[in-house]
Amino acid sequence: MASDADLIGRSLDGEVDAFVEVVERHETAVGSYLVRRAGRDAAEDLLGEVWVAAFESRRSYDRSYDDARPWLYGVALNRLRRYWRSRPAEDLVGEVPDLAAGWDPWSAVDLGMDARAVLRSALLRLKPEEREVLRLVAWEDLTAADAARALGIPAGTARRLLSQARTALRDAPGVSALLKDRNSAKERHR
Repeated sequence: MASDADLIGRSLDGEVDAFVEVVERHETAVGSYLVRRAGRDAAEDLLGEVWVAAFESRRSYDRSYDDARPWLYGVALNRLRRYWRSRPAEDLVGEVPDLAAGWDPWSAVDLGMDARAVLRSALLRLKPEEREVLRLVAWEDLTAADAARALGIPAGTARRLLSQARTALRDAPGVSALLKDRNSAKERHR
């Protein structure tokens, strides 16, 4: 099976179907990334923009890397940033009725929502670049080095930002209590 780098090279040599294969390999991962960051409706349009931008900029792809996924996340992040800049701030917050529709009144759900609120608050306290590295590593399953490629930063910087993010999350108010409760619950189930 040809690597992404080989396929991109072949597409540059005029074999357009080679780039289609790159798209097919990574469409689900990049699409899921966009859904998590911008919502399902916006993600559909953004995904098309990502493929157009990637195709147009494929000459800049560093073919010493076989896997194009980190590069594609970088292209997707640039499209997201452009999207967010173009939107009024109020459009970037979900509608309250939409959020309330899936709420469950039971206490277990309330506890889960409390945990999400604590984690969301802790994530918002991170520096934007720490948050981006953490998302790419934790949610997109990239290595710190691949996250660095996606963000266009040195690998050492990505590792430092990831370490800072993990430390900040661990030390954030409420998070240590969540971790303690989680560990206690695990021990009770043993």
